Amino acid sequence: MTKKRPTHEVAVRRVYEAPGPDDGTRVLVDRLWPRGLAKAEASFDDWLKDAAPSAELRKWYGHDPGKYEEFADRYRVELAESGSAAAGALERLRELAADGTLTLLTATKDLEHSHPLVLAAEITESAGGASRGPH
Repeated sequence: MTKKRPTHEVAVRRVYEAPGPDDGTRVLVDRLWPRGLAKAEASFDDWLKDAAPSAELRKWYGHDPGKYEEFADRYRVELAESGSAAAGALERLRELAADGTLTLLTATKDLEHSHPLVLAAEITESAGGASRGPH
């Protein structure tokens, strides 16, 4: 039996928003640099590109809300692939969440149909915690 680590709150926000006082550790989880964001203006602690969906999955999905459920299922498969860069990035996010509040950042406009929501669920479900959606 594996020991579950305590997980603190996991939030999802747009990278363009100013940091909030309760954000905790802020991690960009997009594969591509956010359009229009100057590196000097970027406010996050880490950038885990490998936590993002593969280029193939991202292109297939195309941010089509009608494909979101299947996208989420396919993305979970990528995250669960033993030894993959995605699995390693997910483990790193779990470690960060165990240390305190974690905010996943994305450039995506439609947060309700975005990969960070899947990531937040994977982080908290594996540790028995609860996630907080976009705000």
